Amino acid sequence: MKKILQPAFDLLLFSNIFMALCAVAQGLLTFYLIGSKPVYTVEGMLFVSTLAIYNFCILITKPPRPEQSPYRRVRWFFGHYRLMVTITIVSILCIIPLFLLLSGESRILLIFLGVVSIGYGLPLFALGDRKFGLRNIPGLKLFLITLVWTMSIVLLPILESQAMHLATVSMRDTTILVAKRFLLICALAIPFDIRDLFEDRQFGLKTIPVAWGEKNAYLICQVLLAGYVLLLFIFRYNGLSADFWALTLSVILAGWLIFRSKWEKNEYYYFFYLDGVLILQYLFVLIFAKVATYF
Repeated sequence: MKKILQPAFDLLLFSNIFMALCAVAQGLLTFYLIGSKPVYTVEGMLFVSTLAIYNFCILITKPPRPEQSPYRRVRWFFGHYRLMVTITIVSILCIIPLFLLLSGESRILLIFLGVVSIGYGLPLFALGDRKFGLRNIPGLKLFLITLVWTMSIVLLPILESQAMHLATVSMRDTTILVAKRFLLICALAIPFDIRDLFEDRQFGLKTIPVAWGEKNAYLICQVLLAGYVLLLFIFRYNGLSADFWALTLSVILAGWLIFRSKWEKNEYYYFFYLDGVLILQYLFVLIFAKVATYF
């Protein structure tokens, strides 16, 4: 059974399909929280754009000998090179019709996010003989990842819901949603920088773990999650509702998983359990809401 499931599991995780599903789940969470029906054009865009961007960034940073990489994900990805190129091309082609179906405001947002994402991976800038991308600018790597994720999974659903008159969201509520999701995404992204600490040092990437040390990086994660819960408590709309407890539980789980990542260096732990919090958060909200209807 393991021989059958392991290849499928590797395909799900290392092809970034699971990551794309995480973006879809977070988009659905935003629709739920603003009281809007899901817009499937947005969900499709979140899926294919996440898949395309993540695969594209891996493809353009291909190491000289990927088969000798210490990372199983890299070995798997370039061991299935043709498949991954095909998936990336199909994803990029799917972006085009979905892009045309979105509102003007959403298109402007996506163009901005696309430029940032491409600038993140490609060495478009030069300093003397050295070429670099936005990720090489000290302190910018984590901020850019968190910014692109947050604007994609929060602002895109809000803009499209309002354009289709499915919901009305005030600037205040939008700002709070963005702030909370920014804190969560940032906290979940830092452990990946901790895992890549030695590699980032070699490439001169000034991430939080490189600049402030591993222990301080873990502490920052917990502070960010505490900030999320604090905002959740201060700006609760229906008291201590089912949504409040579901979101709080998901953040507590994220904090525990980040704490365990101190000694869990297995790649499956990072790409399945840590990233999986983004899916579980939406599932928790649905489950708690269903249970609340019986009381």
